[in-house]
Amino acid sequence: MATLIKNAQVLMDHQLVTNDILINDGHIQAIGHRLNEQYGAAEHVICADHHFVSPGLVDVHVHLRDPGQTAKETIATGTLAAAHGGFTTVGAMPNVDPVPDTPQKVAAMVAKNREEAHVHVAQYASITKGRTSEELVDFEGVKRAGAFAVSNDGSGVQTAGTMYQAMCGAAKAGLPLAAHVEDDSLYQGGVMNAGPVAERLGLPGINNVSEAAQVARDVMLAEASGVHYHVCHVSTAESIRVIRDAKRAGINVTCEASPHHLLLTDEDITMDNPMLKMNPPLRSPKDRAALVAGLLDGTIDIIATDHAPHTDAEKQGSMRTAAFGITGIETAFATMYTTFVKTRLMSLDRLIELMSTRPAQLFGLKAAGQLKVGAPADLTIIDLDHEYEIKAEQMLSKGHNSPFIGWHVYGDVLMTLVDGQVVYGKDQQK
Repeated sequence: MATLIKNAQVLMDHQLVTNDILINDGHIQAIGHRLNEQYGAAEHVICADHHFVSPGLVDVHVHLRDPGQTAKETIATGTLAAAHGGFTTVGAMPNVDPVPDTPQKVAAMVAKNREEAHVHVAQYASITKGRTSEELVDFEGVKRAGAFAVSNDGSGVQTAGTMYQAMCGAAKAGLPLAAHVEDDSLYQGGVMNAGPVAERLGLPGINNVSEAAQVARDVMLAEASGVHYHVCHVSTAESIRVIRDAKRAGINVTCEASPHHLLLTDEDITMDNPMLKMNPPLRSPKDRAALVAGLLDGTIDIIATDHAPHTDAEKQGSMRTAAFGITGIETAFATMYTTFVKTRLMSLDRLIELMSTRPAQLFGLKAAGQLKVGAPADLTIIDLDHEYEIKAEQMLSKGHNSPFIGWHVYGDVLMTLVDGQVVYGKDQQK
């Protein structure tokens, strides 16, 4: 059945232009004007009403919590939340139970994702057995089973020898290795960024070097192994400096930043507030400035949310005992668009590159992040002009642990299509 999206604003040669988009058999058949004269009348017509139609957003860092932690999120709820945020492809981290650390477990996860998800799910395998051990997975086996990359996200690989052997194995298998960078010997049980704010609140701090030291170690190992080394949720000025220098040296290193690290600092923590507890933590204004500079100069390759839903009970009480992590997939585009594009710090096409095109390219997701004839009809219709308030009751994730609740933003997702089928429609949620 053919679907025609009429009066869409699409990016062409860095400009928004009005076009119609014809979808057939799940793919984009044509882009242009008066398509019905050439192709005949479509059975289904969607009026975009001159709103922006983007290639579906791509988030390579989400936690779907399924199996094993389904009180927090499920594949179904997490991917519906992704569609609400405009995402049509997500990368599911392996910190679930059981950990996808064998070809058989990865294959089972791939099948479960395919059956239960509302959007495309690319599945990570872990780097090591159980995600926290020193025993490496079968890299070639997990790739054959469907893994698109490997990560121990939530835990840093603690020994250089294990990381080097992992990088060699991942490189041989052709798998990107996405690293949660955290040296446990330097971490010292902190719950927020080390510095004056932590001291004033009487909370234990996490210092910058616990992240940057592993980044510095790993870029040398990446150079020696030839792996595509990807730094997850970079948060410190020192890490940005090391990554920038590594790129200049020709090392195959990429990195992501999460919206919360680009938008907030530890100075936003005015009290013991678990809604602002995450790992890595919100850093200093100096670190945020370095991240923004890295985003604007290309040191930071992509934006990824680190969507980490928790139950309400897990995010209550003190930062000392509450769980690390916030949700982000439903608020990422709007908060980034409002802060960077509306203020003209960044162009719209650059934001789409960071949140769609480039993550798909970096991780070999060949069908994602495109709006062109022949590509899958993974599309998002966004109202760029309407200001709205982010409200917990409008979120489709099980987790409402977001510091952005109450923010007034632009960039309201009206509809998301996956393979030409509507998987989220704002009017359908009323």
